[in-house]
Amino acid sequence: MDVLRNRDDAGARLTWLLSPLVNPGAPRTSVVLGLPRGGVPIGAAIARGLGLPLDVCVVRKLGAPGNPEYGFGAIGEGGVKVLDEDAMRILGITEEDVTRIEERERATLDAAVARYREVRERVPLAGRTAIVVDDGIATGGTARAAARVARAGGASRVIVAVGVAAPDALHALMKDGSADLALAALIPNRLQAVGQWYLDFSQTPDSEVLRLLNEAGSASAAS
Repeated sequence: MDVLRNRDDAGARLTWLLSPLVNPGAPRTSVVLGLPRGGVPIGAAIARGLGLPLDVCVVRKLGAPGNPEYGFGAIGEGGVKVLDEDAMRILGITEEDVTRIEERERATLDAAVARYREVRERVPLAGRTAIVVDDGIATGGTARAAARVARAGGASRVIVAVGVAAPDALHALMKDGSADLALAALIPNRLQAVGQWYLDFSQTPDSEVLRLLNEAGSASAAS
């Protein structure tokens, strides 16, 4: 059974897959967006391999009252908000519900953004290909939210690239228009847990995310 050694291995494999799909060494055309925290080391490897800028995509799902795993939308940095009106109608979500849940999630999101922006300025997405990176897709909710937030932020094309995902999860991201393309380094037919497909799936500390973002910012300033 093929497995990933670690997140660096996932990044190397995804770099190879992405190379013919973007313009390597053309930082004005594409940007790599790692999802904190586990997606950032993979994103850093891709950014180095393709000569592209690295940033984070900080998102918070807006979960239904009583069932927070069932998302009806997402919020992102810069006041971006994406709502799924069909899901809201099915769940009976009111505007008051949206306001209350958004206020709670916005506080958590803003705190995370404040930490990361101390070391890395936000990279503009307008007119660029956004490569949204995570270590894997289980339900697909977070990747879907991040892809939609990236598009709402101005990205002209959105690619979701992850370490491991089931084929139906990748297909769903493209079918509903969240991503123009979704790919993975490993695509098992059945996926019960992302971590089972990594030999080393140790947690990525926030200090590592900050270090990688700081390095990315220094590299961009020097180029």
